[in-house]
Amino acid sequence: MGEGAVEREYRKRRKLPGAYLALLGVVLLNALVQTTRVSGDTRPWWPSLVIGGLIVVTLVRMVLEQFRAYTRVTAAGLTTQGPVRSRSWAWPEVYDIRVERAPRGSGRMAPRWLTYLYDFEGRRFQLPHLNDWQLDDPYAEVSDLCLAAAPYRSLAWERRPDVEERILRRAAQRRAWTSGAYGAIVVLLIMTGVDLWQVAVGRPTHPFLLFGCVPVASGVVLAAVLQWYWTARLPRSLAGQS
Repeated sequence: MGEGAVEREYRKRRKLPGAYLALLGVVLLNALVQTTRVSGDTRPWWPSLVIGGLIVVTLVRMVLEQFRAYTRVTAAGLTTQGPVRSRSWAWPEVYDIRVERAPRGSGRMAPRWLTYLYDFEGRRFQLPHLNDWQLDDPYAEVSDLCLAAAPYRSLAWERRPDVEERILRRAAQRRAWTSGAYGAIVVLLIMTGVDLWQVAVGRPTHPFLLFGCVPVASGVVLAAVLQWYWTARLPRSLAGQS
């Protein structure tokens, strides 16, 4: 198999779906309106500044991801360019390349299938534009890519129990901290209600405590508990060690 068989580059080939752009526009517009509302002299100014900054960062990241990000494959290995930074792996450093269902992909609002590179430490890295939005059949593309890359690897594409265990543990950690982030958002919404109630009854408010300390602490505690619970439930016999 010639060297040209593995030479390929994945960039944005299709426009984002109109429904996705419309939903994003509504969400960002609502957030912008909320930051510019006049809420009285007693309200703190820093939440509006933070939300406005997040809106700008989100928009810049989206633009960079669409027009700057790519995945390049050569005989030497893979290189991914994200919105800001790039990463490279030589083929012997790549444990596996897998197409996996997106956590919340619906097919219209987000890709249903994403492609990830796994290294031998069990770490996972998403490969930009290797998804069902940009490719008709990402699974077939990745299968062909792995076949073309096989001659440049010092190891076969085979599963190793110790690496699989690391992958499962890192997956449990990601799931736990994602759940912790969602929990923090729920607590933030609850604290918003508490703050409005305190204003309505004339009690003193504590915005830094309600909007900062309580949600963050709740999210961290929830993530730590879930990580411990889900990690403890992993099959310890997978790698033949505890």
